Amino acid sequence: MIRSAFNRGWEVRPRSGPFAEFMGPPDPYVEVTLPHDAMLARERSPGGTATLGFFPEGAYEYRKTFHVPEEYRGKRVAIEFEGVYRGAMVYINDEFAGQRPFGYSAFVVPADNFLRYGEDNEVRVECRTHHDSRWYSGAGIYRDVHLAVGNMTRIPLDGVRVTTPDVDTDQAVVVVATLVEHDGPTRTTVDVVTEIRDAAGAVVATDRSVASVFPGEPATVRQRLYVKRPELWSVDTPVLYTATVALRDGSGEVDRDQAVFGVRTLRLDVDHGLRINGVPVKLRGACVHHDNGVIGAATIARAEERRVQLLKDAGFNAVRSAHNPLSRAMLDACDRVGMLVLDEAFDMWTHNKTDGDYGLDFPTWWERDLEAMVRKDANHPSVVMYSIGNEILELGNPSGAAWARRLAEKVRALDDTRYVTNGVNLMLPFLKEVVAMVNDGAPAQAQHANLNAMMAAMDDAVNTVSASEMVTTRTAEAFAVLDVAGMNYADSRYELDRELFPNRIIVGSETVAKKIDTNWRLVLDNSHVLGDFTWTGWDYLGEPGLGMVGYADRITAETSPAQFLLLTARAGDIDITGHRRPASYYREIVFGLRKDPYIAVQPPSGYGRETVSGPWAWTDTVSSWTWDHPAGSPVKVEVYSDADEVEILCNGDVVGKAPAGELHRFRAEFDTTYHPGELIAVAYKDGVEQGRHRLATATGPLALVADVDRATLRADDTDLAYVALTLTDADGNVHRDRDRQVAVRVTGPAVLQGLGSADPLTREPFTADTHTTYEGRALAVIRPTGPGEITVTATAADCHDATVTVQAE
Repeated sequence: MIRSAFNRGWEVRPRSGPFAEFMGPPDPYVEVTLPHDAMLARERSPGGTATLGFFPEGAYEYRKTFHVPEEYRGKRVAIEFEGVYRGAMVYINDEFAGQRPFGYSAFVVPADNFLRYGEDNEVRVECRTHHDSRWYSGAGIYRDVHLAVGNMTRIPLDGVRVTTPDVDTDQAVVVVATLVEHDGPTRTTVDVVTEIRDAAGAVVATDRSVASVFPGEPATVRQRLYVKRPELWSVDTPVLYTATVALRDGSGEVDRDQAVFGVRTLRLDVDHGLRINGVPVKLRGACVHHDNGVIGAATIARAEERRVQLLKDAGFNAVRSAHNPLSRAMLDACDRVGMLVLDEAFDMWTHNKTDGDYGLDFPTWWERDLEAMVRKDANHPSVVMYSIGNEILELGNPSGAAWARRLAEKVRALDDTRYVTNGVNLMLPFLKEVVAMVNDGAPAQAQHANLNAMMAAMDDAVNTVSASEMVTTRTAEAFAVLDVAGMNYADSRYELDRELFPNRIIVGSETVAKKIDTNWRLVLDNSHVLGDFTWTGWDYLGEPGLGMVGYADRITAETSPAQFLLLTARAGDIDITGHRRPASYYREIVFGLRKDPYIAVQPPSGYGRETVSGPWAWTDTVSSWTWDHPAGSPVKVEVYSDADEVEILCNGDVVGKAPAGELHRFRAEFDTTYHPGELIAVAYKDGVEQGRHRLATATGPLALVADVDRATLRADDTDLAYVALTLTDADGNVHRDRDRQVAVRVTGPAVLQGLGSADPLTREPFTADTHTTYEGRALAVIRPTGPGEITVTATAADCHDATVTVQAE
């Protein structure tokens, strides 16, 4: 079947049932281009759902009118939805045509029985969100939609599967398995012609097979092709091939499809860990949620590509989807950029975590949703593991272990070329025991001065319980069904299990940034530990305030997150606009990928005050030497470095020296005073300068600067231009303490897709054309609507206008 884009020409409105319309006219439809997030434009309020960032729950309906030509009669026509959140109900010409409860699965709706040929037709999609997610889910048709048309004899969607079972330096065996369907009255015979092309487009292997296909009995045509001197796919060399399959009969070509793939091998054992093409690879991993920051849940291809590239630039080589299957667009980006993927299926099985979540549908839909995930993932070389769940509540009992076995074996039956894991939080099945331990260590009557101790006690209790005999015994079966034991916050088991379970291979499927140095040492020292996935690599909407740092003297019984309308988790190495935070540079140093030191400064206003934060928070620091405080104000400076010693200088004067490196957790701290000017950190290894980092105070007039990520775009709805808006001085130093409201105007064939900042407390929407900077920064996202020149102009008080121009081609 041939896919064509089906994203344009849609309309959306809040759903209006037939009886509701007796009470008054429904809201008007609004034109949109998919992918689209219907929740993002809703007004946030304390009455909204806290886990969603205080957005309201709701129901929505989309519709699109499209012409079906007469020549489609006698063909197969379907509509493919890559993701609708959630509880999708699809109607064609007002007749029920299909549904999908899960918000993260791709699904296909056969349309033949409902179409009027030679006429206009209408497709309508209803969906709804309620208290069904622990993070910002978005709402609506938030991933791509395709119209698929095929002949009676055809390759179904995702009907070409490619594997590389035998690879060496001389040649690779490439097995192309093509599913052929036939709905004619009698059997048919077709030639199956396959070509493999390299990255330059040259044909490197071909094959032709004959297949007889009977009505209603799909045939799998399996061809073995041989690629000489293959270029191998890896994180460092993400080389891709394309397999094109054509079906031909006496009348000519009847269908065609292609699959992009990589040639690579995977091996797994306790002595070498994970090997790709025979080379051991440690996973420098980032957990990522599915939203795209200021454009919400809309899964536009360029947004996914940019996110993958920025994560790789920050030192990560792997992502774990949290906690749902990744989009096709993000998998495509991981293939091209060179990013390994741990793709995760579910956040719950038979026990609900929220009132209306997927647990209500899991018992009847889990197999179809696993099939959808594997069908999507199977040809992507970036995917090395499937995760069947995250922090599943029932894993501590035999029923939960039985479910784990069912899911693991289902995945293996669908794809035995990857490994199966499960992100297991060993605290959750034993929550009563953990609470008792925390209460013993931190009395309930503790005052605010004890909050950090309580958080530390919780963190210690999780690790203590995880390493207990009770957990060892009661999770043995659930771990035994896996190829890789995924452990969330259970680093205490890494070395313990080397002795207790000598054949167990572990991945740190979820860990906290504060412990990356000690966790990474465990990864390096233990071959059976494959890597570490931090929570999180990229900040996200919802779970508001998870990583916030507060001050004990400001916390009172009257304050609550609802009063502040917290929006983001504030837990990522990279904020929702794509700007790297201090934890990101610290991690890069721990990974051994950065030799220059990095300076992070705690606000002078917080000096000497007790901070309050949870395990997922970093210190309250920014990399700036621009503060709205008088000279001489006390301040704490953190310098991250793997060198032996770090020296800092302020305006040329030595402030002090302190040891750094791994023995000191890659961190040197200095109590000093703020003096505007220049702050420099110099790192020394064996007495020789290894690198330096410089911060300078922003001075003088305020300038608004606009920088666009690319000068040329594709003139279609899959591309975006990212315009970084920054308040600086004449030398480019950021004025982090002089925030302004910025207005953005777009002229030419484009629209403003989103405008926002990384402020976790903002009350401003991302759908307006004005937004206030946060620490001197904001981000505008531009979506082309056709070819031509696009001009973006930003204005702010006390600044000259900033303008950038891009070309859509």
